[in-house]
Amino acid sequence: MMLASPITPLENALRSILDFFHTTVGLPWAWSIVALTILVRIALVPLVVRQIHSMQNLQAHAPQMKEIQRKYKGDRQKMNEELMKFYRENNINPASSCLPLLLQFPIFISLFYVLRNFSKHVPDQSSLSFFHVVPSIADPTTSHWSGYLLIAIYAASQIASTYFMSATMDKTQRSIMMVLPIAFIPLIARFPAGLVLYWMTTNLWTVGQGLVTRRLAPKPTTPPKRTSRTPPKETGDETSDGAKPAPPPPKPTGQSRVVRRKKKKKGARR
Repeated sequence: MMLASPITPLENALRSILDFFHTTVGLPWAWSIVALTILVRIALVPLVVRQIHSMQNLQAHAPQMKEIQRKYKGDRQKMNEELMKFYRENNINPASSCLPLLLQFPIFISLFYVLRNFSKHVPDQSSLSFFHVVPSIADPTTSHWSGYLLIAIYAASQIASTYFMSATMDKTQRSIMMVLPIAFIPLIARFPAGLVLYWMTTNLWTVGQGLVTRRLAPKPTTPPKRTSRTPPKETGDETSDGAKPAPPPPKPTGQSRVVRRKKKKKGARR
C-alpha cells in the first residue's frame, strides 16, 4: 500500500473547490482555475498587507541600511549583526515579503498533481478548453500552438509582477529576478496548460495589486532646497551639552567706528 503524500489533503481540497466552481457555480474548468486563483489570493490578503508595509518600511530606512553596509563593508559578520540590530530596533522583517510566495508554492505543486491526470476523470473533454483556443487545460502547454501564447503572457506578467515585488532590491538582484522568468520557460512548457493559467492569473493579480498600492501609498516629501538667502534652522536655546549658547557680539555703533579709525591713524604715524 502506498503512503499518502503530505500534500494529498491539499490536493483533495483543490479538487473539491474546482468541482464546486464547475458543478455548482457552472463555470468551465478553465475559469474554475481562475476563480480558484482569485480565492487563494483573497485568502493571502492579510499577509500581502504585511508584505506591503514591510516593503514600505524597508524603502523608508534604505539610506540608513546602505550607510551600515558602507561602514562595515570590510567586516561582513559585523555588518550582518548591525543590520539585524537595526531591523529589531525599527520592527523590520525582511522575510515577510517572501511569505505569500512561499505559501503559494504548495498550492502550485498540488494543482500540478490534480491536473496531471485530470482529463481521465472528465467525461466531456470539450469542457477542458479555454476561450475555444486552448483545446485542453490538462494537456502539456506546448502540445498546441495556443500554449505558446499562454507562455508569452506568463513571461510578460511574471516580469511585470517581479517589477513590483522587487522594489527594495538593488539593481543586480532586480536584474536577476527579471531574467529568471525567461530561464524558467523550458520548464514551464512541460506543465499542464491549466497550471500556466493559474500562475498567469496570480501574476496579473500581483500587477493589479502593485498598481493599487502605488496609488494609495503616501508619496515621500522632499525637503525644500536651501539657498544663500535661506536663514539657518534654529537649533534651540541650548547646545548639545545643555549650556546656553553665547550671545552674539553687539553691532558697532557710530561712536565706536570713529574711535577705531583714530586708532588706525595713530598706528600708521608710528
